[in-house]
Amino acid sequence: MAIRIQKEGGVVINQGLQIETQQGRENFAGQRILVTGARGFIGSHLVTELCRQSAIVHCSSRIGHPQESRVTWHLVDLADPVVVASLLRQLRPNVIFSLSGLASVAYGLDSVMPCFEANCRSTVNLLLAATELGNCRVVLANSMLETCASETASIPRSPFSASKLASTIYSRMFHKVYGTRVTITRIAMVYGPGQWNLEKLVPHVIVSILQNIAPALTSGKSQFDWIYIRDSVSGLLAAALSSHCEGQTIDIASGTLTTVRTIVSEIVSLMKPSVALPKFGSLPDEPDEPMGLANLEHTYALTGWQPTTSLREGLTETVRWYQMQFAAGMLTEPPG
Repeated sequence: MAIRIQKEGGVVINQGLQIETQQGRENFAGQRILVTGARGFIGSHLVTELCRQSAIVHCSSRIGHPQESRVTWHLVDLADPVVVASLLRQLRPNVIFSLSGLASVAYGLDSVMPCFEANCRSTVNLLLAATELGNCRVVLANSMLETCASETASIPRSPFSASKLASTIYSRMFHKVYGTRVTITRIAMVYGPGQWNLEKLVPHVIVSILQNIAPALTSGKSQFDWIYIRDSVSGLLAAALSSHCEGQTIDIASGTLTTVRTIVSEIVSLMKPSVALPKFGSLPDEPDEPMGLANLEHTYALTGWQPTTSLREGLTETVRWYQMQFAAGMLTEPPG
C-alpha cells in the first residue's frame, strides 16, 4: 500500500529552506517570474525562495493548484502552443524557470509519448513563446542523466533521458538561430526536506526505517551525483542571474558520484535502526542509466555558484525533517 501523506487542504505544504544567494543580496525583488512545475519538489522550494526575495511569482499547472495568496496560479497545458503563447503575452515574465515535466524511470514503449509531450514538446512551446515575446530569460531544468548521451554521442537508454536531451538540443538551437535567452541546467539527484514522493530512494529508506520496515533495495551498486535541495535552488537562481551562461549548459551538482549503497549506509548510520535494516538485492537492478561527472569548474566560471552542503549535513537535515513529520502524524501508512 502506498503511503498516505496528510497535507493541508489536500496540497503539499512546503515549509521551505531559506536560501542565501552567494552574491549575498536580494536579486529578484519586483521581478515577474513564471515557474512551471511549481508543485514539484524543486519547484515548491524555488517558489518559496522567490517569494522570500519579494519576486512577483506566477506558477503554472495542468492538474489544479493550491489555494494560497503568495503566488498567482494559472491552469494551463504547456503542450498546447496557443495556450502557452497567450499566457506569456499576458504575464510578460522577466524570467521563466521551466521545471515542469515527467520524471519517469519507465522503459516501456508506452512511456515514449508521455515523456516526449511533457519534456520536449512543452519545452519547445515555451521557447517559441519566449522568443516571440523577447527580452525574457529562460532557465531550463534538465537532468544529469543526459550527460553521457550528450557528450559522448552514445544513445540515451530511456525515453526520459532521450526527451531531456532533445529539449537541450532544441534550446541550443533556439539560442544560436533566434537569440533566445536560454540557459540549460543539468541537475543531479536532488534530495532533502519536503520530498513527498516516497518512491525516491532517500525518502523511501528514511520512512521505511521510521516505520520499522526493512527497505527493499537493489544491489546498490549504481552511482549518482546527489545534491541537497537548498543547493539545487541556489544553483537555479544563479543561472537566472548570470548573463554569461545564456546559450550554455551548466551542471548543478555536488561533483561527486556516490553509490546507492553508500547513501543508504549514511542514512542507517544517522538513524541507527535496530530492526529495519536495508535488504540490498531484494529488488532486481534496473538497466543502468549512467550519470556523468559534473563539470563544476565550468558552472562556477559562468555563475559564481558552487554547492555548499556536504552529503552528511544534507542527510542529517533530511532525516530530522522526516522524523518531525512522522512524530506529528503526517506519515500514516507504510510504504509499499
